[in-house]
Amino acid sequence: MAQKKAVAKAAMRPARPTPSAPTPGANPAPPRRRAPPAPRRAGERITQLQDLATVARRLREEQERREAEDKARREAAARAEAERHLFSRSVGPVIPLRNPNVARLRKHLPPPLPVQHWLDEERVLMESISDDFDVSTLLDTDDQLSFRRPGIGVEVTRRLRSGHWSIQRQLDLHGLRVDEAREALGSFIRQAHKSGLRCVRVVHGKGLGSPGKSPVLKSRVQRWLVQKNEVLAFVQARPMDGGAGALVVLLQPVLHRHS
Repeated sequence: MAQKKAVAKAAMRPARPTPSAPTPGANPAPPRRRAPPAPRRAGERITQLQDLATVARRLREEQERREAEDKARREAAARAEAERHLFSRSVGPVIPLRNPNVARLRKHLPPPLPVQHWLDEERVLMESISDDFDVSTLLDTDDQLSFRRPGIGVEVTRRLRSGHWSIQRQLDLHGLRVDEAREALGSFIRQAHKSGLRCVRVVHGKGLGSPGKSPVLKSRVQRWLVQKNEVLAFVQARPMDGGAGALVVLLQPVLHRHS
């Protein structure tokens, strides 16, 4: 009974197809082409000779690059060493001196200070001339209102009026305002005294072109000259030297210091 059931199941199974033989004259199917190997990753096992050749080429290129870098570094170090010892090789052997004989250089001195200029400026400020100075009591009460500093005799003004001292320089104050004339007169007297001049002339004008036909600067110039320590005396100029429009001024002599 069991044997009959097994035979019945075998009869019910589909028959397996038998491989058919190739038909004569038919084109066989082309063989499938092999894909190139994928690039090898780190740690990947080498399974083919082509991968081994690629790795060998990369290792060889890396080694050549390292050798080129090492050669460049050695050449640069050799050049630096040669430049560092260039002077010693050019000079040759050197024997140190027993006595160095080193010069002792003086320290740089500070720039000079213009002390004399400062003193002159201070003196100018101390001797600044004022318009408020009363000069009437210091002038000789003659027709020309001459001036001589205390200690100076009358013969000095007489000689000055007669032309005993030749006029060495002149200052003309025509056309200047009062402030400009004051500054010009102070600078003129100071520079003339420094230059060693003894006799100068100051032209203040007769006032013919001023309102009222009265001299504007005459009394002011007299007042300014009295306040200058360099002035010993002054008188009205002779007619040939300017007359009432000018003053002849006698300056103190410059004291030369002997070294």
